[in-house]
Amino acid sequence: MRRRRSPDEPDEASEASEAGEAKDTGHRPSRRAALLGGSGLLGAVGLAGGFAAGQAVADDSDEGHPTVFDLYGTHQPGISTPVQDRLHFAAFDVTTASRDELIEMLREWTKAAERLMHGDSAGPVGPTSGDYRMPPDDTGEAIGLPPSRLTLTFGFGPSLFTDEEGVDRFDLAGRRPTMLAPLPHFPEDALDPERSNGDLCVQACADDPQVAVHAIRNLARIGFGTVRMRWSQLGFGKTSSTTTGEETPRNLFGFKDGTMNITADEDAELDEHVWVSPEDDPGADWLAGGSYLAVRRINMRIETWDRQPLGAQEEFIGRTKGGGAPLSGGKEHSQPDFDMEGSTGPVMPQDSHVRLVHPSHNGGARILRRGYNFVDGSSALGDLDAGLFFLAYVRDPDRQFIPMQNAMAKSDAMMEYLKFTGSALFAIPPGARKGEYIGQALFT
Repeated sequence: MRRRRSPDEPDEASEASEAGEAKDTGHRPSRRAALLGGSGLLGAVGLAGGFAAGQAVADDSDEGHPTVFDLYGTHQPGISTPVQDRLHFAAFDVTTASRDELIEMLREWTKAAERLMHGDSAGPVGPTSGDYRMPPDDTGEAIGLPPSRLTLTFGFGPSLFTDEEGVDRFDLAGRRPTMLAPLPHFPEDALDPERSNGDLCVQACADDPQVAVHAIRNLARIGFGTVRMRWSQLGFGKTSSTTTGEETPRNLFGFKDGTMNITADEDAELDEHVWVSPEDDPGADWLAGGSYLAVRRINMRIETWDRQPLGAQEEFIGRTKGGGAPLSGGKEHSQPDFDMEGSTGPVMPQDSHVRLVHPSHNGGARILRRGYNFVDGSSALGDLDAGLFFLAYVRDPDRQFIPMQNAMAKSDAMMEYLKFTGSALFAIPPGARKGEYIGQALFT
């Protein structure tokens, strides 16, 4: 038998839970009443179609994090920024053949994104004002809601540069990054083409699902005639954290997920593993300061997993279910001892997930994860259509993501309980400066 935790041995998760019972986890009181008390803001309500009523201010904070993020900066928001609770991710195909129309839409998306992230309406008029003979420039479902830490992150897929027939629709083929190609077909993939790839992507993260959905809905509305939505995914219950001091979230298998994730304060690690350097690809210098986003929709065989003994579940993962400590001992963030032997073999099983994805078994490669749980109803047999929407930001997908995914697909004991149904890779341009549009350097 491999070394198991004694039933009498305390699990650090229980200790942490007991120690944290008195922690106030409730949301701060809404500032809506105070905001409405100012005559200047009352005037703004009429101008912005009601949005100012629920808008938080930029210096407000929740549990030490800002409630409003800026669209502009060296890097796009929504990568190393604190992970929010909800996700609406959308991939789009470009339907126009006009480069100018595509650029104009990116300009409009940038303007709308700036407004939306600050809690304003998508357009300057708002959902309840303007010409009654014309559609509103905002759909209105976020009236009265605060910004909810909304971030919008934009990316370009391989097919934007050359389509499936090899056609260079927008004179971009010569600027395509060398590492931007459709992800290979991995062992055990069961991909749905209608849930994979895309010319463009938008990742909307927020603490309120309606705020995230509102953002994607309005970007799709603005893009009508230029793009069409190819597929989208809603997510809840973040499965990774990018800030220190936060409790590691759990996936739908009930285990802590993303223990080894890169955090926002690890500047050297971000530079090494996440942000593209100008020297990485001189022919695609427009991507410097950006990143690559690997997307995988992973269905979990929930019902089968739920029937497995606790000991087997922990050996599949390589960590305790309660506190997330490696089976070799210690606490959650202790380094696993892959050489420790038990009575029947390694304490950390050779096919455990932790062993196969650990940086020490992948040339030191790390990834920045921003995944989310999802439940998309159930099958005719009553099985949940549920799992993990995996999002990983990397500097070099060929070195960091693809080898790790291959190792996992070939040897990971957990693969018996997973089915990969969606897949995509996007180039994430750097942040824009005020007055620029997202991805402008690609087109100039």
